[in-house]
Amino acid sequence: MVVLSKIYTKTGDAGETGLGNGDRVPKYALRVASYGTVDEVNATVGMARLHGGDMNEALARISNDLFDLGADLCTPDMENDATAPYPRLRIITPQTDRLEREIDAMNDRLTPLRSFILPGGSALSAHLHLCRTVCRRAERLVVELAAHEPVNPEAIRYLNRLSDWFFVAGRIANEDGARDVLWVPGLTR
Repeated sequence: MVVLSKIYTKTGDAGETGLGNGDRVPKYALRVASYGTVDEVNATVGMARLHGGDMNEALARISNDLFDLGADLCTPDMENDATAPYPRLRIITPQTDRLEREIDAMNDRLTPLRSFILPGGSALSAHLHLCRTVCRRAERLVVELAAHEPVNPEAIRYLNRLSDWFFVAGRIANEDGARDVLWVPGLTR
């Protein structure tokens, strides 16, 4: 159970923060940037939920998953999961599989694209494209982190699939693609 009785602790005033395993690292550490960007994705999901309508339940589930992912990334010593004094929270395959099923179901409603699309059309679609781009940035950071430190491979898979989910959901939010804004190469030359 999380209890937050005091929001500021002053422990980060010197530019360090605590990880889930108790280690202290600089706030600019790649691991902190990774889970911080996942938190940023979650904030964009919160904005999308303002327009979520029928997608609100799925977006709420994703928001919760993103907190799971942040917990996963802020606890680096996966090799000690079995002996940790409390169960470690990790992103697991069924969470990624659920995204894949949802992507497939949404994609079945869409006609294939014949052009790249631009963010926009509806407010929800524009917000989902913002979610997608911030998610891609988070994915790039986590992949970079994995090149230097152990990372749960499912965390990377989840982020990769989630950005695809946001893309397809953005098309659904545009009346199943009817209001997609198509890119016209060289239009303004």
